[in-house]
Amino acid sequence: MSGERHLVVFAREPVLGRVKGRLGRDIGVFAATRFYRQTLAIVLNRLSRNRRWRCWLALSPDSAIIRHRFWPKSFRPLKQGVGDIGERMKKAMAQMPPGPVVIIGTDVPDITGGHIKTAFKALGNHDVVFGPAADGGYWLVGARRTPATPDIFSGVRWSSQHTLQDSLTKLRKEGCKVALLETLNDIDDGAAFAKWSRSKNKCV
Repeated sequence: MSGERHLVVFAREPVLGRVKGRLGRDIGVFAATRFYRQTLAIVLNRLSRNRRWRCWLALSPDSAIIRHRFWPKSFRPLKQGVGDIGERMKKAMAQMPPGPVVIIGTDVPDITGGHIKTAFKALGNHDVVFGPAADGGYWLVGARRTPATPDIFSGVRWSSQHTLQDSLTKLRKEGCKVALLETLNDIDDGAAFAKWSRSKNKCV
């Protein structure tokens, strides 16, 4: 791989009532917002410690970039822009300097630097890498971007059980070499939150 490695974290400004809507309906808005703020802080600080990649924070709404700073200094903020999640990820990937790009969200509290390291390693001999989510989506997507970036994000049924499979089918038809990481759980609703909380309590 040529160029610097780039990690882009997609995040919402952690404002009460504007994050984790589905989770908020199950456990309450205050609890859901608190969970999001804690997860965001933990994940950003955890990933900012590694100097093997440059860190970027893609923010929504765009105006959050000029308000209070809630991210580590090693992260460079940028605007997500408009469009569905696929259009926004495509834009973020396109504006990165030369080098492989890995994009993650902030719905998976258990993401570690090891996961990111494994993703970049996979891009050494694959065109694209995905971190599958148990709900049929994915918690990570990355591209080597050489000799060109494949069309990863169009024609995908977002936020559905078909999201990852749509992406895999299209990329394999295009002859892309795709790697898959381990499956992790998004914490999007009360059931997922309860299961994750029980797993944390068992580890204490």
